[in-house]
Amino acid sequence: MPKIRILMVDDAAVFRRAVAEELSNDPDLEVVGTAANGRIALAKMPQVCPDIVILDVEMPEMDGLTTLKELRKTYPRLPIIMFSALTERGAEATLDALALGATDYFTKPVNEGGLDASLKIVREQLVPEIKALCASALARGIESGAKRQEPGPATQASPLKQEVADRPWLRPSLDGRPSPVRILAIGTSTGGPNALAEVFRRLPGDFPVPIVIVQHMPPMFTRLLAERMSTEFPIRAQEGSPGTILEPGHAWIAPGDYHMIVVRDGAKARLMLHQDPPENSCRPAADVLLRSVAKSFGSNSLTVILTGMGQDGLRGCEAIRQAGGQILAQDEATSVVWGMPGYVARAGLADRVLPLSLIGDEIVRRVAGSSIRSEESRGQGSGARGQ
Repeated sequence: MPKIRILMVDDAAVFRRAVAEELSNDPDLEVVGTAANGRIALAKMPQVCPDIVILDVEMPEMDGLTTLKELRKTYPRLPIIMFSALTERGAEATLDALALGATDYFTKPVNEGGLDASLKIVREQLVPEIKALCASALARGIESGAKRQEPGPATQASPLKQEVADRPWLRPSLDGRPSPVRILAIGTSTGGPNALAEVFRRLPGDFPVPIVIVQHMPPMFTRLLAERMSTEFPIRAQEGSPGTILEPGHAWIAPGDYHMIVVRDGAKARLMLHQDPPENSCRPAADVLLRSVAKSFGSNSLTVILTGMGQDGLRGCEAIRQAGGQILAQDEATSVVWGMPGYVARAGLADRVLPLSLIGDEIVRRVAGSSIRSEESRGQGSGARGQ
């Protein structure tokens, strides 16, 4: 197997050199070039032909966002990871970068613990991310953007086996049909902000059930993501807070570094937060949220697992399935990384495995259909009692 070729772009010489050396220590990786700013990076692209670019946000002469725009003109599918600072300004710029087509982001390690501690984070977190993104691109048959030189039509992945791609069985209600949906739960990670945007632009402002979301992001990022979603889409989104009563047509994103759960309070449901140990190396974790949804809503739940690295959401979906809830998963061809949805699909837990472009409409169909059936059932029940 050839090594993954990396172009490292960062204006801090010491940091750039140290990270490049750490990445090159991995036998599967090779840093084929470094650059102090975007202008130099663009000039080096045809020379070094990287499989992935690591791009700092803030740089002199040509910053990361400007460089990203230029890269995407020629290399539309090349994996690009943005290096961002763990600050509000860095978080805002990161969300801008994702909207402009960055594949993913990585927050720069803070200085606590010194350089060795920072390099340990690079080794344990950035290296697996690089491998996952490049493996995902390879699985979809996508060449390195740098090697293509010219944009072309998207390459489609091989079709999933029918028994995995579209499982017809649903947990039935007493009349043989799915139970009414009372809550929508979404879990996602790598590529999630753009996937969420694609889903939410298809949901109406009067969406009849509450939405709870786990998007793997650090503190501050989740708040800014929720604020952006509220300005761009009809459904109001906000960061989850303790004691919040769930309401239809609203969405809550688990705050960074906190698990979020749903608890019953009589006829109502509330959000609670806690900082129990991470699960799947994540806090918030989709598994934690989904277990609480299964317990509080049972068969009245609809879960969607979108693009993301790792297997967070698998155990939670097992709980949802045991409780009789419905599950949708994003397909491999449209996922940035088919980790989270892939585990759910391969386990046979998903009712449907769909391209991202169809998931929003499928959500609306299932929620609206279940509401109609619920109204019919209540009407039939009233008629029976009146006789």
